[in-house]
Formats: sequence, C-alpha cells, structure tokens
Amino acid sequence: MRIDIITLFPEIALAPLSESIIKRAREAGIAEVRAHQLRDWAEDKHHKTDDYLCGGGQGMLLKPEPLFAAIEELRTPSSKTILLTPQGAVLKQALVRELATHDHLILVCGHYEGVDHRVITELIDLELSIGDYILTNGAIAAAVLCDAVIRLLPGALGDARSPEDESFSDPNLLEAPAYTKPVDFRGLQVPDVLLSGHHAKIEEWKKEMALKRTQANRPDLLDSSQ
Repeated sequence: MRIDIITLFPEIALAPLSESIIKRAREAGIAEVRAHQLRDWAEDKHHKTDDYLCGGGQGMLLKPEPLFAAIEELRTPSSKTILLTPQGAVLKQALVRELATHDHLILVCGHYEGVDHRVITELIDLELSIGDYILTNGAIAAAVLCDAVIRLLPGALGDARSPEDESFSDPNLLEAPAYTKPVDFRGLQVPDVLLSGHHAKIEEWKKEMALKRTQANRPDLLDSSQ
C-alpha cells in the first residue's frame, strides 16, 4: 500500500509512524508512507496556502489552488482521496478494514478553518473524522488513520490473528479483560477460569466479561446493535 499525506506539517504526520510496528512495516515494504509539504504546490512568491473566508468569519481557509495541484499530481486511477476533518464521518474499525484493501490512499490534512469547499466537491472521495473533538491540525489525525490501516496489512503484525481478536472486531462488544503473570500480584489474582485449561469455560467467561465491560464503558455500542 502507498499512502500520500498532504499537510503543512509533514514532520508531525510522520513522527508517530517512525517507531515500533509501523516503522517495521514501512521498512519491510508493506506500506510506503510519504508526507508532502502543501506549500511546495503554492506558486506565489510567499508560498501562501490560506486566505480569509469569503462572506466573512473568523480564521483562515486553505486555498484551492495548491490543494488541486497537489492532489492532481499525486492521484492515480486507483487512488482514494480522504479529507481529515471534524465535519467528516466518524472513523470505525469496519471502515479501517475497508480502507486497508486499497492500493493507494491520499490523505488531505485540514488546518485553520478547513479547506475551500470546491476541493471537497471536486476531488475528495471521503470526509473522515477520528472523533467528535477538534485538533490543532489534520496531520495528527492522518497519523492515527495510517496507524489503524497499516497494522491491518498482511505481515504488519507478528501474529496474523491479532487484528481478528480485539476490541471492535465485533462492532458491538469490547474485548474481555486480559491478564498475564504473575498470577498473584499484591493480592490481586488472575481469575481461576483463565488458569483452568478448560477452553470452553474460558470462552464463555470472555463473552460474559466482554458484555459487562461494554455495558460499563460503551453502552452506546449495545444500543446500536438493537
């Protein structure tokens, strides 16, 4: 997979992708990630990428000229172009899995008050938000999306089963609590059933605990399953 990130802050986008699992996936050629400086496509002498809003309003808006030039240069017939914006659909694991099937993603990072809407209507395939909150810039969101997608690519994780058995693998249940050694830590015990070797009972316990954890932390997931 190839991912191109268009941003005013390439270093912010790439920093979280330069360590650990994602770094190894990039080094292995599983994913190619490039972050591009939007100013490189600004043709005026000051490399200006933003301007005031037509009709008034606070803040600045990313101009259409450099964004059109950047996207049109980078995209191919197989590209999917995504704008990271608080106004987008909220990212879910099912969508992450779908995005992981594409050969090429172009991630456009919003900044200031966003982007000129003509960019959205003409060039954007998907407006996407990583949550109902505001960040200083979309490069952070782009890094989050890259991490979520790349870890699902074949070979990115050491255990191929890892992405199949985790929170949101079932969209309506969180994972059950997990434990490791020591069995007794400060008087806190690993549940006996997990030490029993009885796989059917362990699975039954995990389902029960997953339901309780979801009810406590994310009851909205259970409501959406009704």
